[in-house]
Amino acid sequence: MCRHLAYVGAEIRIGELVSDPPFALTRQAWAPRRQTHGTMNVDGFGLGWYSTGDPAPARHRGEGPVWGDETFADLARTVRTGGLLAAVRSSTEGMVSGRGAAAPFRSGPWLFSHNGALPGWPESGAELVKELDPARLLRLDAPTDAAALWALTLDQLDAGRPPGEALAQVVRRTLEITGGRVNLLLTDGRRIAGTTAGASLCYRELPGGVVVASEAYDDAENWHDLPDDHLITVEGDEVVVQKL
Repeated sequence: MCRHLAYVGAEIRIGELVSDPPFALTRQAWAPRRQTHGTMNVDGFGLGWYSTGDPAPARHRGEGPVWGDETFADLARTVRTGGLLAAVRSSTEGMVSGRGAAAPFRSGPWLFSHNGALPGWPESGAELVKELDPARLLRLDAPTDAAALWALTLDQLDAGRPPGEALAQVVRRTLEITGGRVNLLLTDGRRIAGTTAGASLCYRELPGGVVVASEAYDDAENWHDLPDDHLITVEGDEVVVQKL
């Protein structure tokens, strides 16, 4: 399992979302409150963010615990952005570790993260990705279930499907073939799409923006939990939650 968070909206200092709050993502690396599989998230981390006028996100990833990375702390303290995706990773048994296995995964304007696990990996993954272009598979950052789900998502996006529909298609196919926990987050810095399939996800409307996260980073009353088997899409100030 992992913990992840995405935000779109008015420019905000990254630390206000990922490190300053009392139960922020950096704390969730060692003391998550709602994680049901695994106890810590110390097997990698990542941060992707967007700068004004540049549709391609910047990214910083590491292979150890996030609290030991000075660059992450400096970015959170100083950088302002109108869109980001951040994650801390707990590796699944049998999966590779290292920077390449850490979310967010990136292509063009997109950032992607997976919270969960697919049973029977890697044998189950062979059926899941059999229709993908082999060249796409060879470009994966790491041979993990999360990276395979990212490849499937890119395939849907390249076919012209909007973010929410792309994730819904991937989740349905994955649950049909492998089962497992398939909570996904996707953003292009203007929109967010996320799914609940076996793990928690919630959202909160902020002044000028919306944050979607595995778990609340404080005890404010305006967090909304998503039911399992649902899709959330965020565009502008519109938040839509619907069954997958």
